[in-house]
Amino acid sequence: MYFFFKNIYKNPKSSAMAMFFVLSVMFFVLLFFETRSLDGKFVFAMLDVGQGDALFIQSPTGTQVLIDGGPPRKLLGALAEVVPSFDRYIDVVIMTHPDTDHIGGLKELLDFYEVGMIFQSGVATDSIVYKNISQKIAEKNILNILARKGTRIDLGGDTYLDILFPDRDVYDWETNSASVVTRLSFGNLSFLLTGDAGIETENILLENTAEQFLKSVYLKAGHHGSKTSSSFPFVQKVSPRFALVSAGKNNSYGHPHREVLDILNSLGVQVLRTDVLGSVVVKFGF
Repeated sequence: MYFFFKNIYKNPKSSAMAMFFVLSVMFFVLLFFETRSLDGKFVFAMLDVGQGDALFIQSPTGTQVLIDGGPPRKLLGALAEVVPSFDRYIDVVIMTHPDTDHIGGLKELLDFYEVGMIFQSGVATDSIVYKNISQKIAEKNILNILARKGTRIDLGGDTYLDILFPDRDVYDWETNSASVVTRLSFGNLSFLLTGDAGIETENILLENTAEQFLKSVYLKAGHHGSKTSSSFPFVQKVSPRFALVSAGKNNSYGHPHREVLDILNSLGVQVLRTDVLGSVVVKFGF
């Protein structure tokens, strides 16, 4: 390399041409590594989208899942932290429920990304935001699937996403209670992801879900750490080592609530919060 630049220095015209060549090669090398930067890795990210929810998953084989899209104008910037800039395909999107703080960013996502399929709970809503997203889904002819308990999505690389709830028709339910609940597993690593599911839904899960599908290393605390979720019996049964809380800094709701933090602390659970840490990313692989 030294000899190459030594000769360039002696010939200004050659120098310009060679420098252009070197910069071009460097660009393509960087592009190659950027587009390959997640290959072979398991990635889970609770994205910092302010007062909302957006979770990104990638299996070691490259299959990508997005659970919720946060509020409007927050998702794409946060997603860029974990997805290479030239990657414009998401295999699966799951809308846990149609509240704006969970789906507001999905219209922008559908404008910039191709999406393979979408799962949703089937709860009724008159939200304009939801109607606009539904129109975009129809325009792009994206496979639209009703999420139901018993569905297993094989993401490849020993990575699975199991739908635990809804286990029934939730059309006329309150939207938070109708949240899609999933369990992500990668080898011995597991994440219970609850959307905004409240204590009523947690009790259904306690009654109707096998223990091996509840116990998880990570628990995404329901409803941004609200006291309407994360009951003591539920957290005790899940017995997580870590609790994930997605909440906006200095949010007006007081999330996460002190009652929930006290429950988690009493059970020895370490809390990881987006309002304190920003995006929380878990990676395995090389």
